[in-house]
Amino acid sequence: MPKAIVVRQYGGPEELKLEDVMLAAAGPGQVRLRQGAVGVNFHDIYVRSGLYKTLGLPGVPGVEAAGIIEAVGPDVHGFAPGDRAAYVTQTYGAYADTRLIDAKHLIKVPDGIDDRTLAASLVKGLTALMLVAKLRPLTPRDTCLIYAAAGGVGLLLCQMARRIGARVIGVVGSKDKVERARSAGCDDVIVRTQEDVATQVMSLTKGRGVDIVYDSVGADTFEASLNVLALRGHLVNFGQSSGPVAPFAPARLAAKSNAVWRPILFHYLVDPAERQALADEYFAVLRTGEMKVESGAAFSLADASEAHRALESGATTGSIVLLP
Repeated sequence: MPKAIVVRQYGGPEELKLEDVMLAAAGPGQVRLRQGAVGVNFHDIYVRSGLYKTLGLPGVPGVEAAGIIEAVGPDVHGFAPGDRAAYVTQTYGAYADTRLIDAKHLIKVPDGIDDRTLAASLVKGLTALMLVAKLRPLTPRDTCLIYAAAGGVGLLLCQMARRIGARVIGVVGSKDKVERARSAGCDDVIVRTQEDVATQVMSLTKGRGVDIVYDSVGADTFEASLNVLALRGHLVNFGQSSGPVAPFAPARLAAKSNAVWRPILFHYLVDPAERQALADEYFAVLRTGEMKVESGAAFSLADASEAHRALESGATTGSIVLLP
């Protein structure tokens, strides 16, 4: 019988429980997908804890996975049994060994990229690509500040920024992550538990500040991020691992004509053609070797709670996956 991780009430990692689930035949527009690997993201933690109340309870969390199509329902076009596919979706349900999913959410996967690499990096890679290309495009003239530079998104974001030619200042949480961030393309690395980020950034930029801040930490770093912006600089808050940002007066931005963005990846994946094009661009740099995905720890589906504890600890590097 198929198995899935079910959340019946919001709370800690212990609320992630493996259960047998019933799976009907693929209906109209659906495929049955046997999943080879499932991605674990901070979004899943927000959903499990109840910070994001976007998963109906009881429900199966998880927004990304990759696998092989076992069966297709009526009115499915472009996919057939045996095809490889991946997805990123707000409909959740990824923490499972086999699932039904609407074909409209699927992304065609080329040969040469394995399921674990896809599950470890699809959300993160598409997020990084969205940040540098779809908002205020990053250019070789820019200096950017990237928080969590040794994390799942951070490592890819640093590589993309370096590939573009921007100057990259990375921020990490501990000294042992410095070299990892440097190897991903950081020109300079700040250990925020040992140094004042704002002071160091202003010193490194000779008082100018940075053009773009990519901040996935949120509450603990927002003030420093705002303070280090250069004239007409942009602060992109795309995560909140330390909690949501407190309300602030927009008039504060007027001092340097700054801008603050709060993008959500899913809003850039609504159109199927745009979603596939973004994915194809990401797949292309993976296949050429221009970007390296660092797969982190792998946990069995039954150990999803341990995977969440590891991610929440802040001690992980690379991208955690579940292997059904």
